[in-house]
Amino acid sequence: MLPKIPRPHRDDVLLAAVSVPVGVLLWALGVYSNPSRDQLPDWAVLVPLVCVGSMELVRRSAPRAGLTVGTVGIIADQFTVGSLATVLIFTDLVYAAVVYGKPAMARRLPVHTGLITLAVTITAVAWLRTPQSLLIGAVTGIVCFAPALTGATLRNHREAAIAARLRAEQTALLAEMDRSQAVVAERARMARELHDMVANHLSAIAIHSTAALSIDSPATSREALGVIRENSVQGLAEMRRLIGLLRDAGAEGEAVAVPSLDGLEVLVEQARTNGSASGLDFVLHDDRERRGERAGEPGGEEAAPLPAPVELAAYRIVQESLTNALKHASPGTVTVRVSRRGGLLSVGVDSPHGSRTAGPRAPGSGAGLVGMRERAELLGGSFRAGAADGIAEGAEAPDGAMWQVRAFLPAEEKAVRT
Repeated sequence: MLPKIPRPHRDDVLLAAVSVPVGVLLWALGVYSNPSRDQLPDWAVLVPLVCVGSMELVRRSAPRAGLTVGTVGIIADQFTVGSLATVLIFTDLVYAAVVYGKPAMARRLPVHTGLITLAVTITAVAWLRTPQSLLIGAVTGIVCFAPALTGATLRNHREAAIAARLRAEQTALLAEMDRSQAVVAERARMARELHDMVANHLSAIAIHSTAALSIDSPATSREALGVIRENSVQGLAEMRRLIGLLRDAGAEGEAVAVPSLDGLEVLVEQARTNGSASGLDFVLHDDRERRGERAGEPGGEEAAPLPAPVELAAYRIVQESLTNALKHASPGTVTVRVSRRGGLLSVGVDSPHGSRTAGPRAPGSGAGLVGMRERAELLGGSFRAGAADGIAEGAEAPDGAMWQVRAFLPAEEKAVRT
């Protein structure tokens, strides 16, 4: 099966249709490039003209074959009276071979034609030893080296433009990927904030509303309704803070306050109030400053402040752990420990686990542990949660086991930034 011959380009057909008739017209008018060479009849000049001119049809699709036939044709033309049209067509074939040929041909052809030009010039000067011999080298350079050099320059510019366009497309694609990742990360951050801020208050509302409905005691119902109202107001305030955070400004145009570890006492006190109906007590041990280093004490130095993202992450981890304790812990004491040693902030929450018989409980979504782990890992820290005896995270712990939450966060600004 013969290979399929590509269809000639429209411009190539036009070049062939114009160049060959022009060459025939020059022959008819008697315009020759070598009129002194009369060994062959004048019509013999039409043979290389037609052969070289027909190669214009394949100057794009088969530039190597076109250049090969064109080279044979231009050599044959030197034995006839010569046609300027044949010479001009050959220069176009050289140019097309560099522009449309393979990269190897495009690299080598300017070098080879330059060497040929140099060799012809040296040979002509050595043989003829006249100033006019330099014209032979100049004509050779114009016919072969100049079009090859022009084609190489054009091809380099074209390839540079293509590379620049590809880089621009890749840059746009990377920018779109970065934007998509930023949107996903922002949505995940908003989901964590919304979960951590609202779940605590809604869990307390669910627990105490269930108690108010199940216990037939006016005093208990009144106390439960008071807790419900307090958590509703605080939840509404947290929602307003979240809206202000999304708008980058508070309700009165001021910067939105970000929760910090200074609010842990209030957080634990609130959990103590919410968990009293379930037989839970909450204790806070804040050891961020070692003894003798507290501000104001003799010889003490004020501890370096924690980065704001670390304080927020630690606060939210404690908040979510207390919420989980309200939902799942059995009656007992929930202990919160926060300590800072060197460049590491440690957060731990221990709560009793077992069959819960006292007080109502609220359902959970299961997203709390995922959110706490994400907060720690985003800062370059670590997180684990599970029973004290080594049961895997997410597995059911036996009755009487202590459920432990541990988070270790970098306490230095430079560590958070990197």
